[in-house]
Formats: sequence, C-alpha cells, structure tokens
Amino acid sequence: MEKSHAYNHFFNDVKPALISKLEEFRLLGYHDVSDSGLWGFLTKKKWKKVKEDIRIYEIIDDILSVKVSDYISFTTIEIYKNNDFNLEDEDEWKELLK
Repeated sequence: MEKSHAYNHFFNDVKPALISKLEEFRLLGYHDVSDSGLWGFLTKKKWKKVKEDIRIYEIIDDILSVKVSDYISFTTIEIYKNNDFNLEDEDEWKELLK
C-alpha cells in the first residue's frame, strides 16, 4: 500500500470491496493479485487527482469497477518502468519473450 495517498485512511473500511474484486480476478484466472497491488493501482492510476470531498461509496464504486485488463496493462507498464532492460542483449530478449 502506498504510504502517502490521501485516500489511505479508507483502506480498512473498503477491504471487503477489495476482497470481492480480488475474488473476481481469481475467477478469471489472475491468482497473484493482492489487495495492496490493487490498492496501488487505484492510488497511482485511478485516483491520481485527489478529490477532497470524496465519499466512501465513491471509493467502493471505483474498486468494483476496476477492469482486469486495466489492472494488467498498468502492472505491465510499471514492470517495464522499474526494470532496466538492455534490449540489445539477446539473452534479455529471450527472457522477455518467455
């Protein structure tokens, strides 16, 4: 969980919604997604712009409306941002294409 986002105080209150969304991900075959990973997606992507007077039902609606494809795309981009690939190295290409 990101430590300084304005909505972090909602985390424990909306945990049942996070668990529900994670169960949906697992039904679709995505077993490695965690509640902190999903929360990180929401804080970094969906809630980039903090709304000062946000209500808890809006937070829950955002959680339940997350699409698997959006989460996977975001995670893939984050992995590429955080890893330094030398795409001129043939071994790294093979690793990337596994």
